[in-house]
Amino acid sequence: MELIATFIDIVLHLDVHLLAIMQAYGMWIYVILFLIIFCETGLVVMPFLPGDSLLFVVGALCGVGALEIKLILPMLMAASFLGDSTNYWIGRLVGMRLVKRANSRFLKHEHLEKTHVFYKKHGGKAILFARFLPIVRTFAPFVAGIGLMRYRLFIVFSALGSVAWISLFTFGGYFLGNIPVVKDNLTLMVVIVIVFSFIPALREFIRHRRTHSA
Repeated sequence: MELIATFIDIVLHLDVHLLAIMQAYGMWIYVILFLIIFCETGLVVMPFLPGDSLLFVVGALCGVGALEIKLILPMLMAASFLGDSTNYWIGRLVGMRLVKRANSRFLKHEHLEKTHVFYKKHGGKAILFARFLPIVRTFAPFVAGIGLMRYRLFIVFSALGSVAWISLFTFGGYFLGNIPVVKDNLTLMVVIVIVFSFIPALREFIRHRRTHSA
Protein backbone atom coordinates (compact mmCIF):
# COMPACT_ATOMS: atom_id res chain seq x y z
CA MET A 1 0.00 0.00 0.00
CA GLU A 2 2.87 2.36 0.78
CA LEU A 3 4.36 1.71 -2.66
CA ILE A 4 1.01 2.48 -4.35
CA ALA A 5 0.64 5.68 -2.32
CA THR A 6 4.15 6.74 -3.33
CA PHE A 7 3.41 6.07 -7.00
CA ILE A 8 0.16 8.06 -6.87
CA ASP A 9 1.99 10.93 -5.19
CA ILE A 10 4.63 10.93 -7.95
CA VAL A 11 1.99 10.93 -10.71
CA LEU A 12 -0.10 13.69 -9.12
CA HIS A 13 2.90 15.87 -8.30
CA LEU A 14 5.01 15.30 -11.40
CA ASP A 15 5.93 19.00 -11.58
CA VAL A 16 7.47 18.93 -8.09
CA HIS A 17 9.27 15.61 -8.65
CA LEU A 18 10.58 16.60 -12.09
CA LEU A 19 11.95 19.85 -10.72
CA ALA A 20 13.64 17.92 -7.91
CA ILE A 21 15.16 15.49 -10.43
CA MET A 22 16.32 18.40 -12.60
CA GLN A 23 18.03 20.00 -9.62
CA ALA A 24 19.68 16.70 -8.70
CA TYR A 25 20.70 15.44 -12.15
CA GLY A 26 20.77 18.51 -14.40
CA MET A 27 20.86 17.65 -18.11
CA TRP A 28 20.38 13.96 -17.31
CA ILE A 29 16.67 14.80 -16.96
CA TYR A 30 16.42 14.49 -20.76
CA VAL A 31 17.80 10.94 -20.64
CA ILE A 32 15.42 10.07 -17.79
CA LEU A 33 12.38 11.40 -19.70
CA PHE A 34 13.48 9.51 -22.83
CA LEU A 35 13.71 6.25 -20.86
CA ILE A 36 10.30 6.73 -19.18
CA ILE A 37 8.50 7.27 -22.50
CA PHE A 38 10.47 4.46 -24.15
CA CYS A 39 9.61 2.00 -21.36
CA GLU A 40 5.94 3.05 -21.16
CA THR A 41 5.48 2.33 -24.87
CA GLY A 42 8.16 -0.31 -25.40
CA LEU A 43 7.93 -2.72 -22.48
CA VAL A 44 4.65 -4.58 -22.21
CA VAL A 45 5.13 -5.05 -18.45
CA MET A 46 5.22 -1.29 -17.75
CA PRO A 47 1.79 0.16 -18.63
CA PHE A 48 1.66 1.81 -15.20
CA LEU A 49 4.27 4.47 -16.03
CA PRO A 50 2.93 8.03 -16.47
CA GLY A 51 2.35 9.02 -20.09
CA ASP A 52 -0.18 11.75 -20.86
CA SER A 53 0.26 13.52 -17.52
CA LEU A 54 4.05 13.39 -17.83
CA LEU A 55 3.96 14.94 -21.30
CA PHE A 56 1.62 17.69 -20.10
CA VAL A 57 3.88 18.58 -17.16
CA VAL A 58 6.99 18.44 -19.38
CA GLY A 59 5.26 20.86 -21.77
CA ALA A 60 4.39 23.19 -18.88
CA LEU A 61 8.02 23.15 -17.72
CA CYS A 62 9.10 23.95 -21.27
CA GLY A 63 6.67 26.87 -21.23
CA VAL A 64 8.42 28.43 -18.22
CA GLY A 65 11.88 27.80 -19.65
CA ALA A 66 12.89 24.96 -17.32
CA LEU A 67 13.23 22.55 -20.28
CA GLU A 68 14.05 23.14 -23.94
CA ILE A 69 11.06 22.26 -26.12
CA LYS A 70 13.13 22.13 -29.34
CA LEU A 71 15.10 19.30 -27.79
CA ILE A 72 12.23 17.64 -25.90
CA LEU A 73 9.84 17.19 -28.87
CA PRO A 74 12.06 15.20 -31.28
CA MET A 75 13.65 13.28 -28.41
CA LEU A 76 10.33 12.07 -26.95
CA MET A 77 8.92 11.34 -30.41
CA ALA A 78 11.96 9.14 -31.05
CA ALA A 79 11.53 7.45 -27.64
CA SER A 80 7.87 6.73 -28.39
CA PHE A 81 8.58 5.38 -31.89
CA LEU A 82 11.53 3.22 -30.79
CA GLY A 83 9.50 1.93 -27.84
CA ASP A 84 6.66 0.94 -30.16
CA SER A 85 9.04 -0.92 -32.49
CA THR A 86 10.71 -2.71 -29.60
CA ASN A 87 7.33 -3.82 -28.25
CA TYR A 88 6.26 -4.98 -31.72
CA TRP A 89 9.32 -7.22 -32.09
CA ILE A 90 8.95 -8.58 -28.56
CA GLY A 91 5.40 -9.59 -29.49
CA ARG A 92 6.46 -11.02 -32.84
CA LEU A 93 9.43 -13.03 -31.57
CA VAL A 94 8.41 -14.22 -28.10
CA GLY A 95 4.84 -12.92 -27.67
CA MET A 96 3.01 -16.23 -27.65
CA ARG A 97 5.36 -17.72 -25.07
CA LEU A 98 4.79 -14.71 -22.81
CA VAL A 99 1.01 -14.91 -23.27
CA LYS A 100 0.97 -18.58 -22.23
CA ARG A 101 2.66 -17.54 -19.00
CA ALA A 102 0.50 -14.42 -18.65
CA ASN A 103 -1.77 -13.28 -15.84
CA SER A 104 1.17 -12.24 -13.76
CA ARG A 105 1.05 -8.98 -11.82
CA PHE A 106 2.07 -7.00 -14.91
CA LEU A 107 0.90 -9.00 -17.94
CA LYS A 108 -2.79 -9.69 -17.49
CA HIS A 109 -5.05 -11.58 -19.88
CA GLU A 110 -7.80 -8.96 -19.54
CA HIS A 111 -5.45 -6.23 -20.80
CA LEU A 112 -4.38 -8.41 -23.72
CA GLU A 113 -8.00 -9.30 -24.54
CA LYS A 114 -9.17 -5.69 -24.41
CA THR A 115 -6.31 -4.62 -26.69
CA HIS A 116 -6.98 -7.53 -29.07
CA VAL A 117 -10.64 -6.47 -29.42
CA PHE A 118 -9.58 -2.86 -30.00
CA TYR A 119 -6.98 -3.94 -32.57
CA LYS A 120 -9.45 -6.24 -34.34
CA LYS A 121 -12.00 -3.42 -34.56
CA HIS A 122 -9.68 -0.72 -35.92
CA GLY A 123 -6.99 -2.72 -37.74
CA GLY A 124 -3.77 -0.84 -38.45
CA LYS A 125 -5.31 2.42 -37.28
CA ALA A 126 -5.44 0.92 -33.78
CA ILE A 127 -1.71 1.64 -33.48
CA LEU A 128 -2.48 5.32 -34.06
CA PHE A 129 -5.64 5.49 -31.90
CA ALA A 130 -4.04 3.48 -29.08
CA ARG A 131 -1.59 6.32 -28.42
CA PHE A 132 -4.36 8.19 -26.66
CA LEU A 133 -5.51 5.24 -24.50
CA PRO A 134 -3.50 4.48 -21.35
CA ILE A 135 -2.56 0.79 -20.95
CA VAL A 136 -3.87 0.03 -24.47
CA ARG A 137 -0.99 1.97 -26.04
CA THR A 138 1.47 -0.27 -24.19
CA PHE A 139 -0.21 -3.49 -25.34
CA ALA A 140 -1.19 -2.48 -28.92
CA PRO A 141 2.26 -2.88 -30.55
CA PHE A 142 2.77 -6.12 -28.63
CA VAL A 143 -0.53 -7.50 -29.96
CA ALA A 144 0.34 -6.24 -33.47
CA GLY A 145 3.58 -8.21 -33.28
CA ILE A 146 1.79 -11.37 -32.16
CA GLY A 147 -0.71 -10.88 -35.01
CA LEU A 148 2.18 -10.58 -37.50
CA MET A 149 1.03 -7.17 -38.75
CA ARG A 150 3.25 -6.07 -41.65
CA TYR A 151 6.11 -4.06 -40.15
CA ARG A 152 6.11 -1.46 -42.93
CA LEU A 153 2.47 -0.68 -42.24
CA PHE A 154 3.09 -0.75 -38.50
CA ILE A 155 5.87 1.85 -38.57
CA VAL A 156 3.73 4.25 -40.63
CA PHE A 157 0.94 4.29 -38.03
CA SER A 158 3.49 4.20 -35.21
CA ALA A 159 5.31 7.27 -36.55
CA LEU A 160 2.04 9.18 -37.02
CA GLY A 161 0.89 8.20 -33.54
CA SER A 162 4.19 9.21 -31.95
CA VAL A 163 4.13 12.66 -33.55
CA ALA A 164 0.45 13.25 -32.74
CA TRP A 165 0.60 12.01 -29.12
CA ILE A 166 3.81 13.78 -28.10
CA SER A 167 2.82 17.02 -29.87
CA LEU A 168 -0.72 17.21 -28.49
CA PHE A 169 0.08 16.77 -24.80
CA THR A 170 3.44 18.55 -24.80
CA PHE A 171 2.13 21.60 -26.64
CA GLY A 172 -1.00 21.46 -24.48
CA GLY A 173 1.15 21.82 -21.38
CA TYR A 174 3.40 24.36 -23.09
CA PHE A 175 0.59 26.79 -23.94
CA LEU A 176 -1.81 26.11 -21.06
CA GLY A 177 0.98 25.98 -18.48
CA ASN A 178 1.61 29.71 -18.83
CA ILE A 179 -1.99 30.59 -17.94
CA PRO A 180 -1.95 31.79 -14.29
CA VAL A 181 -4.93 29.68 -13.15
CA VAL A 182 -3.34 26.55 -14.68
CA LYS A 183 0.12 27.41 -13.39
CA ASP A 184 -1.22 27.82 -9.85
CA ASN A 185 -3.25 24.59 -10.01
CA LEU A 186 -0.96 22.28 -11.97
CA THR A 187 -1.76 19.26 -9.78
CA LEU A 188 -5.48 19.72 -10.52
CA MET A 189 -4.71 19.95 -14.24
CA VAL A 190 -2.70 16.72 -14.05
CA VAL A 191 -5.71 15.00 -12.43
CA ILE A 192 -8.00 16.33 -15.19
CA VAL A 193 -5.61 15.09 -17.89
CA ILE A 194 -5.48 11.64 -16.26
CA VAL A 195 -9.28 11.45 -15.98
CA PHE A 196 -9.87 12.55 -19.58
CA SER A 197 -7.22 10.17 -20.92
CA PHE A 198 -8.96 7.22 -19.22
CA ILE A 199 -12.49 8.11 -20.42
CA PRO A 200 -12.18 6.39 -23.87
CA ALA A 201 -10.73 3.24 -22.26
CA LEU A 202 -13.48 3.23 -19.61
CA ARG A 203 -16.18 3.69 -22.24
CA GLU A 204 -14.75 0.81 -24.30
CA PHE A 205 -14.59 -1.37 -21.17
CA ILE A 206 -18.25 -0.64 -20.28
CA ARG A 207 -19.35 -1.35 -23.87
CA HIS A 208 -17.38 -4.61 -23.88
CA ARG A 209 -18.93 -5.67 -20.55
CA ARG A 210 -22.45 -4.93 -21.79
CA THR A 211 -21.82 -6.91 -24.99
CA HIS A 212 -20.41 -9.81 -22.99
CA SER A 213 -23.38 -9.77 -20.60
CA ALA A 214 -25.85 -9.74 -23.49
